[in-house]
Amino acid sequence: MSEQKDASAYDIRKVLGALPHRYPLLLVDRVQSIELGEKIHAVKAVTFNEDFFQGHFPGAPIMPGVLQVEAMAQAAAILGIETLELAGTGKLVYFMGIENAKFRAPVTPGCLLDLRVEFLQKRSRVYKFKGTASVEGKTTSEAEFTAMIADPPSD
Repeated sequence: MSEQKDASAYDIRKVLGALPHRYPLLLVDRVQSIELGEKIHAVKAVTFNEDFFQGHFPGAPIMPGVLQVEAMAQAAAILGIETLELAGTGKLVYFMGIENAKFRAPVTPGCLLDLRVEFLQKRSRVYKFKGTASVEGKTTSEAEFTAMIADPPSD
């Protein structure tokens, strides 16, 4: 049975506690809702100040599709870390594969990117997810991806 967690606890401070990512690669700003073991709804406020807009593309800024997939993967990492109660343990979630990625519409500065991710398969330390990114209800990208929980690299 899934457990619903209070979304108010998932402001940027809680996101930073669950993910090792930091600026400029932190792509989740807030979690709207999470059902442990099931799904997550997170958001990324896309601003003109994002580093990637300097070169993608001058005069016509568009968020790269691969960064939309990365944002979905970060939301999935929060879902996995919270589901397995691994926050603060130093465990990392590593991308292993991306399948069926489709890029449907551009994401521009000023958009609020909705990230919805759900578990498809759970096996020991390897998990498969399905994610969709959208702006105002219009799908901008979607993908299935695999990730694993691992210890951080040793020095």
